[in-house]
Amino acid sequence: MGKVWTLQDAKNRFSAVVEAAQRGEPQHVTKRGVDAVVVLSAEEYERLLHRTPKPKKTFIEHILSAPKLPEGMEDVFDDRDQYPSEYRDIDLD
Repeated sequence: MGKVWTLQDAKNRFSAVVEAAQRGEPQHVTKRGVDAVVVLSAEEYERLLHRTPKPKKTFIEHILSAPKLPEGMEDVFDDRDQYPSEYRDIDLD
């Protein structure tokens, strides 16, 4: 998470805050005990700024992207032989 600084401490030791952020450690600054800002390196800020979100999938694409069972394992969940059932005719008239 990086170090947490009070606003006064961050002001007094700003160069230490900047140096730690440049090392890749986000520096959290609180104001009156509440998170106020996070100091990041310029490199990390640019990476976050230009990150492109993944396009949203449709429900069908989401279902189709589910992991597939390894070859030969397709019938692992087929328990029809274990619980045989008989079909019966139903008259719908």
